[in-house]
Amino acid sequence: MTPRAPITVDAHGLTEMLAAPDAPRILDVRTPAEFETAHIPGSYNVPLDLLREHRDEICAHLDDDVVLVCRSGQRAGQAEEALRDAGLPNLHILTGGIVDWEARGFPVNRGSQKWELERQVRLVAGSAILTAVLASVALPRAKWVAGAMGAGLAFAALSNTCAMGMLLSKLPYNRAAASCDAAQIVDQLVASRP
Repeated sequence: MTPRAPITVDAHGLTEMLAAPDAPRILDVRTPAEFETAHIPGSYNVPLDLLREHRDEICAHLDDDVVLVCRSGQRAGQAEEALRDAGLPNLHILTGGIVDWEARGFPVNRGSQKWELERQVRLVAGSAILTAVLASVALPRAKWVAGAMGAGLAFAALSNTCAMGMLLSKLPYNRAAASCDAAQIVDQLVASRP
């Protein structure tokens, strides 16, 4: 049996859904720092790693339609798969993520500005490769570090995962002042029920 394609909604479609009396819940699966930088008003921050770890507990409080949001759609796709596997059928992914939402001029709540996770990955990977290439002038074996980084980036693209991104998301820089935990998220979901 072929896996079904995720149901997507574009920015205009989401605004129409939000205007309806039975508006969906918006789960933003980016890191707390990314969420703090800019997020759709009324959305809940449920970082992808936390969602995966506590998906059954979170699913128990999601009986409405749910729209998953991330930077561009990749993490939202992974969240959709995890929640669908847990039995939640009413899922949508915001096409183009928060990047497209903002580009189309829809409202966002802004906080302190932090680099997106993808930009951090590019900085760390690029710096490590550049350092390894420069070090290989004096230490020829350092070129293998650059090769390993290149292989890791190729694997990340092919598998649609990013180990470096997952590690960077756990750094204090990517955690907001008020951190997210499963109990806090569940409390927010329960409190917002009509």
